Amino acid sequence: MKRYYSRGEPNWTPWCRFRHHQVPAEIEQWLRDGGSLTARLKRAAQGDFRVNLLRQGWARPLDSERRLLGMRRGGIAMLREVELLCGGVPWVFARTLIPVRSLKGPARRLAVLGERPLGEVLFTDPSMRRGVTQIARLLPGHALFSSAMVNLQTVEAIWGRRTLFHLAGKPLLVNELFLPDIPTSSS
Repeated sequence: MKRYYSRGEPNWTPWCRFRHHQVPAEIEQWLRDGGSLTARLKRAAQGDFRVNLLRQGWARPLDSERRLLGMRRGGIAMLREVELLCGGVPWVFARTLIPVRSLKGPARRLAVLGERPLGEVLFTDPSMRRGVTQIARLLPGHALFSSAMVNLQTVEAIWGRRTLFHLAGKPLLVNELFLPDIPTSSS
């Protein structure tokens, strides 16, 4: 597998190629979880969970996102950035990219989620297929780090994962960045 490096992007790596000892044990459980992050956050927050919609509109994906989505250079996608808050505190920054071609048919509803969690739609749709998941350590020079940490106290690094999903056979990419206040253990 060819690795792509781009200025301002972290090195996204599949689990099978990642050195597990590099990931802090307290965050590894969040990164490896294959279920609905929304459901897990709701359990951990004992129901005090909400989505804060930060931005939604048309944008050009980062180079690595574009390649993973199979998009042409210069293509646009619907961009949705949210904070997932538990007890009023942001625990996760999520960035979803949905190519224009994916917003047809049943997937059109993804364009009008508002503050409804994407996970509730994905994990209840029988047509949903989970594709590759990659992880990365994000540093202050990375564009996604800057977006995630815009209103938070600066830290040395955060960890994230991104997963390519298919809904009704059409791709979408979900980046989930775990913020400093996320608990180190949860159900």
